[in-house]
Amino acid sequence: MNRREFIRTSAIVSTASMMPSCALQTAEKTSKGVHWPIGCFNRPWSEKKDKDWGLDAAFDGIKAAGYKIVGLLRGDAKDHLTTAAATPEYLAGLKKRIADRGLKVNMSALRTKNELSVEDQIKDMRQQIENARFLGAEFGLTFGVDSPKFFENYYKVMHEVAGFAQDKGLKVVLKPHGGASGAAEEIVRCMKEVNHPNFKIWFDAGNIIFYTGKDPVEQLKPIVEHVTGFCAKDCDKKGGSVLLEFGTGKVDFRAVFTEMKKAGFKGPIMVECTAPSTTAEMATENARKNREYLEKLFASL
Repeated sequence: MNRREFIRTSAIVSTASMMPSCALQTAEKTSKGVHWPIGCFNRPWSEKKDKDWGLDAAFDGIKAAGYKIVGLLRGDAKDHLTTAAATPEYLAGLKKRIADRGLKVNMSALRTKNELSVEDQIKDMRQQIENARFLGAEFGLTFGVDSPKFFENYYKVMHEVAGFAQDKGLKVVLKPHGGASGAAEEIVRCMKEVNHPNFKIWFDAGNIIFYTGKDPVEQLKPIVEHVTGFCAKDCDKKGGSVLLEFGTGKVDFRAVFTEMKKAGFKGPIMVECTAPSTTAEMATENARKNREYLEKLFASL
């Protein structure tokens, strides 16, 4: 570097250091491209009972498809994941199965049991939270409830366990899933009733279309400041299919992610669904395609 280049570079660095923090944040939000972490749920390898290739096939597929982050969404009679039925021995084995593939768990599903009393649901949910933290999960994903007769109990349970989870280092998040978490209006009500700072949103644009037929971008705007993660799936119509290659359905991913970028979203993005697969290998390839779609889109935002 000659003297002239040195003086010019020093001036640029000096000017940047004197920029107000708000200006730096604005520049960060408007700069080209985002670098949000992308992970994958195990769902593409367990979409139907007759096409469930097992959790180990999912872990192998997630790694082969180029992911390093895994979300535990669907278990079975053999693999309880982090439900209260999981034993310490099973959890230790599961942790090793994940680590052996060089993967990291960032999310595990939290399942409500609406038929139980509020007290018993809280006890069950606390065990799920303990199990999720044992595996190293950062987020616990809840789905709301479908029937209005369970709404009040759900709000009470989530308020109590959100505090417990916070003490344990787990972030409780809500996924749009119809019912109490159908679209923006229901989600805002849910957050108000739960009333806890450790209760945020993982947005799901595909589910907004599937359950309500509403525009995901418009439904995102009132709640975007509370979004800390994203469940990625496409959808063709209300009540239609979510088993799609990204970009072939009705979700305007660019518009959705643009709103999230403007709000300062940091990720993660978790691929939930892919195009239909008839073999585990096809599920892996479809998961790869959706990862590559997101990476290309992120680079252009």
